[in-house]
Amino acid sequence: MAENLKAEFCRVACIATVAQLEVICREQGVKCDELGINKHNLCDYEVEYLCDYKKKVINIGKTQIVQELYLVKWKGYPESSNTWEPRKNLKCVDLLNQFWEDLNAEMRRQKKRAAPRRLDPATVSQLIQRAKLRQTLKQWETHLNSLGTHKGHIYVRNQVDLEGPPKNFTYINDYKVGDGILLNEVSVGCECTDCLENPVEGCCAGASQHKFAYNELGQVRIRPGLPIYECNKRCRCGIDCSNRVVQRGIQYSLCIFRTDNGRGWGVKTMERIRKNTFVMEYVGEIITTEEAERRGHIYDKEGATYLFDLDYVDDEYTVDAAHYGNISHFVNHSCDPNLQVYNVFIDNLDERLPRIAFFATRGIKAGEELTFDYNMKIDPVDAESTKMDSNFSLTGLPGSPKKRMRVECKCGVPTCRKYLF
Repeated sequence: MAENLKAEFCRVACIATVAQLEVICREQGVKCDELGINKHNLCDYEVEYLCDYKKKVINIGKTQIVQELYLVKWKGYPESSNTWEPRKNLKCVDLLNQFWEDLNAEMRRQKKRAAPRRLDPATVSQLIQRAKLRQTLKQWETHLNSLGTHKGHIYVRNQVDLEGPPKNFTYINDYKVGDGILLNEVSVGCECTDCLENPVEGCCAGASQHKFAYNELGQVRIRPGLPIYECNKRCRCGIDCSNRVVQRGIQYSLCIFRTDNGRGWGVKTMERIRKNTFVMEYVGEIITTEEAERRGHIYDKEGATYLFDLDYVDDEYTVDAAHYGNISHFVNHSCDPNLQVYNVFIDNLDERLPRIAFFATRGIKAGEELTFDYNMKIDPVDAESTKMDSNFSLTGLPGSPKKRMRVECKCGVPTCRKYLF
């Protein structure tokens, strides 16, 4: 039997990181094309991060000179190869600035006015942990941006604590459909050549007896509570059609950041966002209401709020973004939010399974945190608005279970209701 086995190629998954493999190569003097280690850079030294700092007094004749020294962790080399280097030898301005930003923050935490001549072990340990955390978050940031085809860039920042990327969370850009749930693709599309200026029979919205949702700038122009019907894959128009907004994905650069008031992670915009423009979708795993009830009891004990009822017409399905989701997973609640929710239909017209899109309620400045109201209510102006009311009334974002523990609100706005639910 063994004689018939072909063992020309034998491959197994490597559990070592690229950084660990680089260290091994440099320790053993091994060149590797895949790692980019060759005879020209095998002995090159690049600063990975700075670990420690001290001042050293040097006597030159009758003159005393204070020299600043930094303990350097070299990229691709083990920590045993760390060396003390004078400031003049270091050309890594960004890493130096970051080191001092971290050190000054640590001095403020310790209520010290300035850094001493020599740092104590606890401070050094904190600085190293922050440097390693920054590397981990940068790797996660790179991973997040590799998954999307959207225009906007996602940044990750944590200047507050040592919390790293969330565990047991998988970043996705589209719904993950749960067991027993079927998304039926649309079978017809519009015949328009210019859906905004010359819509045929009202375009896709008109086919469903609704209004065209956007203006020429892609801003939503219908009331919250009314559904949005975008053009789909069966339509005659192209990707630049004015009725294709949500499906183009995130257009703004956003930042996942660690909040400093106990609200965990949050999301802020890195650029100005115009009023009524699309910002992001709420993406997660589509599950049945029964499964949402079961998971809701578990999430209640954890203080989590990631269940979003899709009860536009019927209370059959829920989006769970606890373990599968996109950047909306990190958006916090506010009693005075700058994002509004709309139900959107594109390639699936089943009213029980809308896509959930966030649009800006006002102009949002660069650096401002993005929020929406987990307990949102919509004034019942007409039948369509009334349909959406249950989506954000008693249950709001958490959806299920219907009876929940009271959760304190930490949004901090003047109109805060003090409790989420």
